[in-house]
Amino acid sequence: MASLGLLWAVLGLAAGGVLKGAIGAGSPIIAVPILALLYDVPTAVALFTLPNLFSNLWQGWTYRAHQISRRFVWTFAGAGALGALVGSVLLAYLPGDMLLAVVAMVVFVYIGVRLTRPNWILSRASAAKLAGAAGLIGGVMQGAGGISAPVSVTFLNAMRLERAEFIATISIFFATMAVVQIPALWTLGILTPDRAILSLAAGIPLFGGMPVGAWLARRIAREKFDRIILWLLALIALRLLYGAIF
Repeated sequence: MASLGLLWAVLGLAAGGVLKGAIGAGSPIIAVPILALLYDVPTAVALFTLPNLFSNLWQGWTYRAHQISRRFVWTFAGAGALGALVGSVLLAYLPGDMLLAVVAMVVFVYIGVRLTRPNWILSRASAAKLAGAAGLIGGVMQGAGGISAPVSVTFLNAMRLERAEFIATISIFFATMAVVQIPALWTLGILTPDRAILSLAAGIPLFGGMPVGAWLARRIAREKFDRIILWLLALIALRLLYGAIF
């Protein structure tokens, strides 16, 4: 039974790596729920911290020339780091079922708007004004449950960024949050030395899947990329709603 659980964990991390390599986000959506089922939410969040940091540092550096605006990116990322600190404290002390349900509903509403108004785009001027708030809320979710995509990916997807711009922005956002989240989880006793070692090992299947995802992405048109993001958001929302109810 233990070996079967380990196999599921490795497959989940590898699948998360494929998704990460393809679109720059989404790996926690696959990996964290599987790890949470095998262990518990705090353990799952702790195990994913180091792979999350290293994979996003790598992609942030690789796509650094495609940042849409340094001010926008670092406002978004800085607010996310602050939110991750707050969320880490919530992870240690508070349940988040209501938050999960509310965010799931927001994502469903956004998907509905995109499907009924396919030409709607959040302008970059408007997005710049909302970057701090979106980053903060996404950071709280990342710290509290290991998944910020319902806010962060939804926000960036509404801007209709090109794939390279999207990856450049979201990678710095994730990496900055991880820099804050790791010492916070360590201080709170959630990221223990044993879990840190397992977290380093978890990076192997994740990084193994990323080149596969990058190879697949070179064969994905802009419209298909946008559709994949919407499907990803729908899966995220369903997963959050399930977690909130059960």
